[in-house]
Amino acid sequence: MKHVGLAILLTLGLMSVFAQTTKHSFELADSVFLLDGKPFQIISGELHYPRIPREAWRHRMKMAKSMGLNTIGTYIFWNLHEPKKDVFDFNGQNDIVEFVKIAKEEGLWVILRPSPYVCAEWEFGGYPFWLQNTKGLKVRSTEPQYLEEYRKYIHEVGRRLAPLQINHGGNILMIQVENEYGSYGSDKEYLEINRKMFVAAGFDGLLYTCDPAPDLVKGHLPGMLPAVNGLDKPHEIRKLINENHNGKGPYFIAEWYPAWFDWWGTKHHTVPASKYTPGLDSVLGAGISINMYMFHGGTTRDFMNGANYKGNTPYEPQISSYDYDAPLDEAGNATSKFFDFRNVIQKHLPAGQVLPEVAPAKPTITIPKIQFKKSVALTALLPKPRTGVTPITFEDLQQAYGFVLYRTTLNNATSGLLTVKDLRDYAVVMINGKKVGTLDRCKAQDSLEIKLPKGTVTLDLLVENLGRINFGPYLLENKKGITKGVWLNGKELKGWKTYSLPFEKQPSLTATANNTNAINAPVLKKADFILEQIGDTYLDMSAWGKGVVWLNGHNLGRYWNIGPQQTIYIPAEWLVKGKNELIVLELIKPDQKELSALEKPILDQLNN
Repeated sequence: MKHVGLAILLTLGLMSVFAQTTKHSFELADSVFLLDGKPFQIISGELHYPRIPREAWRHRMKMAKSMGLNTIGTYIFWNLHEPKKDVFDFNGQNDIVEFVKIAKEEGLWVILRPSPYVCAEWEFGGYPFWLQNTKGLKVRSTEPQYLEEYRKYIHEVGRRLAPLQINHGGNILMIQVENEYGSYGSDKEYLEINRKMFVAAGFDGLLYTCDPAPDLVKGHLPGMLPAVNGLDKPHEIRKLINENHNGKGPYFIAEWYPAWFDWWGTKHHTVPASKYTPGLDSVLGAGISINMYMFHGGTTRDFMNGANYKGNTPYEPQISSYDYDAPLDEAGNATSKFFDFRNVIQKHLPAGQVLPEVAPAKPTITIPKIQFKKSVALTALLPKPRTGVTPITFEDLQQAYGFVLYRTTLNNATSGLLTVKDLRDYAVVMINGKKVGTLDRCKAQDSLEIKLPKGTVTLDLLVENLGRINFGPYLLENKKGITKGVWLNGKELKGWKTYSLPFEKQPSLTATANNTNAINAPVLKKADFILEQIGDTYLDMSAWGKGVVWLNGHNLGRYWNIGPQQTIYIPAEWLVKGKNELIVLELIKPDQKELSALEKPILDQLNN
């Protein structure tokens, strides 16, 4: 019997290995995709691995299956995987390989979008900041220095993910080349270089491009499958793709938008499902494949939000919540939109196919009062400075994100107008350690009347990078900090100390005594709180001013009382039973001493 049992185990093991390595085919027919020679309609939803706690990846995929999706789409974010030049990171939260493998275990195909540029409301559109330090380097072009960095990156991606393509036994159906390039340029030579790089990196499966309808002609590379973004009228989709693909399909909506994203100081975007269900119904009924952007947005943490800027409009940094009014909310729970879309999808499933039951909403908790008993002035925790005649930018400091404090000394200076030229992006102005005002690129505020005491005065400007531009022609103008100098009454101030405060990890206050001089200046605050049970919750930051929150070593994101976001989502996966540690960097309201946590988010409250 032991031998029989062993034989069964060996057989099952071999079957498992075979199942994992069985090669499939995925091809183009004149109007449909063919999976193993049979028509296959992609019903996909976008979800991004860095915006979801790793511990929750599988849960979100199960929710995708239960809405009726058979595929998920994701970008790959260059700045996460190469944070420093030639230093690659595919571990932990960045483990895209594990993300794809979990999708396979859950019975989902994957559409991979590894292009070096992703947009995605993401810092610098996914580009690593250090590209800006190479003189003459020009992203999204045939400039040789850019192409060489791009080549190294895409080969690292290919080395890990090319073996997971469907034609190698994996679950990656298609790979997108570049990303909405037609909205940026029309250089077909550049697109062909992209295609060749992908093939050289091992991506020998089905490649495609995607562009908004008005830009598809410019962004499409002849010979490759063109996909369209933003349309849901079957006749328009067929006509546009036929015109650019030798009169053939298949027909694929690479980004179908069920709502939109938010930025600071602007109303929360919500759109009822009823506006989209007719289009979804008609598209699926016509056999057209689709990828919802987003199915589940999640949260943009670790200073990774991007910003929009068009030159003649305000600079618009995006908020931390990427709820997107998507079918699955920020915490991964099904919304009414989820069920409305599920009902539509069910109508178009193959006969006999039954969707999995939808998991109930995850438990939430409230935390009535978290008391902060340690408060330390940020200026008491400064590292060793760099000195220079003029302020040093983030990039020249080799600093990606976070904050930089600029300090100079004034002797018997005259009160008057302080001006920071091309501030990037937000500054707290302090005189002798006390806040006297703020400057804000979002409001084009670059000047402030200041009153100076007699004698020697210390002038500090704490500057925050609110997110590099992620879309449009200003990608090449993305340096951060004080980029063109500081003037007082028309005279440029010289002789600066520059302190780097990247906050790459949760700051430590354990060895620092309370600083009672932290009144009216940016402060770091620490609180410990005990939980007997854990669940999702939302920190209520509405009484606070502006800053960043860390929990148990995780950067939870930014808050800003101008709204619309007033809460910060805490995933249950990052809480523990027993003692939890909370750190807050507060820039403008340092007298706050307590926080509570709510069962529901506040994403729609604006304050002037």
